[in-house]
Amino acid sequence: MKVLVVGGAGYIGSHTVYELVRAGHQVVVYDNLSSGLMKNVHPKAQFYLGDILDQESLSSMLEAETTKGAFDVAMHFAAKLIVEESVSQPLAYYHNNVEGLRSLLSVLIKHSVRRLVFSSTAAVYGQPATNICLESDPTIPINPYGETKLACEKMIQWVAAAHDLQFCILRYFNVAGADASLEIGLQHDQLTHLIPLIMQTALGQRDMFYIFGSDYDTPDGTCIRDYIHVTDLAQAHVLGAEYLLKTDESLIANLGSGSGYSVRQVLDTTLRFLDLPYEYTSRRPGDPACLIADITHAREVLGWQPKLDLQTILQSDYDFRKKLMGG
Repeated sequence: MKVLVVGGAGYIGSHTVYELVRAGHQVVVYDNLSSGLMKNVHPKAQFYLGDILDQESLSSMLEAETTKGAFDVAMHFAAKLIVEESVSQPLAYYHNNVEGLRSLLSVLIKHSVRRLVFSSTAAVYGQPATNICLESDPTIPINPYGETKLACEKMIQWVAAAHDLQFCILRYFNVAGADASLEIGLQHDQLTHLIPLIMQTALGQRDMFYIFGSDYDTPDGTCIRDYIHVTDLAQAHVLGAEYLLKTDESLIANLGSGSGYSVRQVLDTTLRFLDLPYEYTSRRPGDPACLIADITHAREVLGWQPKLDLQTILQSDYDFRKKLMGG
């Protein structure tokens, strides 16, 4: 199949491009490189530099590519995604995430691209009432990032009803790790996620790793989260695109490991092969004690199951960061 990957130079987008190429699909990447990197783009993918908000540029790319063969599906990864930044810059998040998707959908519909795989997030659930999130749970975001993603989900569903669009909305939990080739991984100026922060501390790029809270209602008192390797996540997107092509039926699915690890468990697993300084500090506001994905729907509908464990996630992220340092 021929796939348009918008945001294919970013972290998750680039890993998905690698998995699409490995599966034998034809890939076109469209990215403005505002946070993605040109070196992340697979050499077998066709690359176009452009912004999702630039409908003229999007249309020119689609017109040029359609003469070589129609797109079967589009994938959308081009979103701002830092929760803390969204709180201080909500207008920027609405502009890029919501208006960006509106711009993309307008052009896709105009050029008869009727299948979309959309990168969403567990942040749409907000503060879940239970520890395990189902796709049918209430969606009550608690920050602008989650709100913009939920607005995008709703926009997709309304457009689908009006324009015969089929969609695969995938809600991520905590994504980490790097491709086995170590050619690509998470490389960002504002790293905020647990595993990269641990690895940066182990590599001496941070003075201390902080555990926020030790008195949560969990076995060891630290928060429990669901961690998934980025390669497992990327492969789910390939299956999602193939599913749309085969069935022309839409779906919304959680993507995670289906099991949780506490902050302390992640740290202890790391300490088996690395040394790093750490200390406990006070809780952060708004952190739920436990948040795990129910992945039954993705397993039953897409035939998808994560294969890479926590140790592999940690080791691959460490190896990638060590490579970036030249060692």
